[in-house]
Amino acid sequence: MKRIAVFPGSFDPFTIGHESVIRRALPMFDEIIIMIGYNSNKRTYYPLSKRKDWIKLVFKDEPKIKVGKYEGLTVDYCRKVHAQYILRGLRTAADFEYERAIGQINKKMYEDVETVFLLTLPEHTAISSTIVRDILRHRGDASQFLPACFNIEDFYEEPEEF
Repeated sequence: MKRIAVFPGSFDPFTIGHESVIRRALPMFDEIIIMIGYNSNKRTYYPLSKRKDWIKLVFKDEPKIKVGKYEGLTVDYCRKVHAQYILRGLRTAADFEYERAIGQINKKMYEDVETVFLLTLPEHTAISSTIVRDILRHRGDASQFLPACFNIEDFYEEPEEF
């Protein structure tokens, strides 16, 4: 059976921390679907189409990576695509507590799914999309926190609504 993992998030923007977790997880899975989700609790800054294009650019030479979008419960999407794993990166102890609770509820809702946690590299612990987005919003240089293939100027364009 094909080992399929879903890596859900808003990726607003996609950071080197996200990239690192995915690249380190590649040997574990036959396919990783990076799912850009709509979260009603979050107001996005960059349009979904740009976020999707940016992530595709990062993994353009990686056939095991797919990029998509979804609205609703992650477990419902996992069931739809027959994914057995949800991949999550952990930066802090607070992340663990939050992600553990979600992982346990997901398991109750869909017993065929397991949540797999990867620790971020120490040098990426402080990097979050929220912080990077704030740097970009104020036209600061966030290039060291974004994948190397990104053109930093693309992030300074006026964002659209989701």
